[in-house]
Amino acid sequence: MPRYNIMPKKSMGQHFLKDLDIANRIAATLADFDKLPVLEVGAGTGALTRFLIDKGYDLSIVELDREAVALLRRLFPDLAERITEADFLRMQPQEMPQGQFCIIGNYPYNISTQIFFKLIELRDRVACCSGMLQKEVAERLASPPGRKAYGILSVLLQAWYDVEYLFTVDETVFDPPPKVKSAVIRATRNARTELGCDEAQMKRVVKTAFNQRRKTMRNSLKPLLGNDFPHYADPIFNLRPEQLSVEQFVDLTKMIENCR
Repeated sequence: MPRYNIMPKKSMGQHFLKDLDIANRIAATLADFDKLPVLEVGAGTGALTRFLIDKGYDLSIVELDREAVALLRRLFPDLAERITEADFLRMQPQEMPQGQFCIIGNYPYNISTQIFFKLIELRDRVACCSGMLQKEVAERLASPPGRKAYGILSVLLQAWYDVEYLFTVDETVFDPPPKVKSAVIRATRNARTELGCDEAQMKRVVKTAFNQRRKTMRNSLKPLLGNDFPHYADPIFNLRPEQLSVEQFVDLTKMIENCR
């Protein structure tokens, strides 16, 4: 990175990937979607970009760092008009590739969770989202029910995407090395077209339950349902939040809606 006269910015959560083998492996995660446009988020110094170009993807880039944008346009002049200096989290759908597309990136650590909340909003457009983020967050996104990592984002994302934890990445492949390990995941859109319940209500149920995740559902949901909810005897209320699958959260939300 010093040879490009650009240094990682802590304020942007930047850790530039310097292991090109890892970059190539990340690019390969979209192999099943090679006919779709690809949006790379946070391209930095272009370690991943070069492999996406080599693999022939219809590529666009969004990068917030002005210095990195200038560098990317110098390194990849044929792509210059498709490199946007912007905050991905503030982008509107019409500013992204048209129709179905994929998202990929070596995601800035400080916004990685927010990126996947935005993915949920874009679910009708994004067929696959893959990339690298801190290991703890990756485990949370991919965790099945019954594990400590399973939580709010696990449920909300897995309602719409099949999430795979692909491989772990050591700290030493970055400049500067982060204090934590990283991991690469892939989220592939599933066949679900609707939840069968009110989405906003399910989100409230999930968030309320996991806010007191050590309690049973009966106790964790009392702030939302009150003391006199008529179905507290249902066995589902004897479980803790991390024991419920996505489908059980859907069924629970339907039960609550029917009572109201």
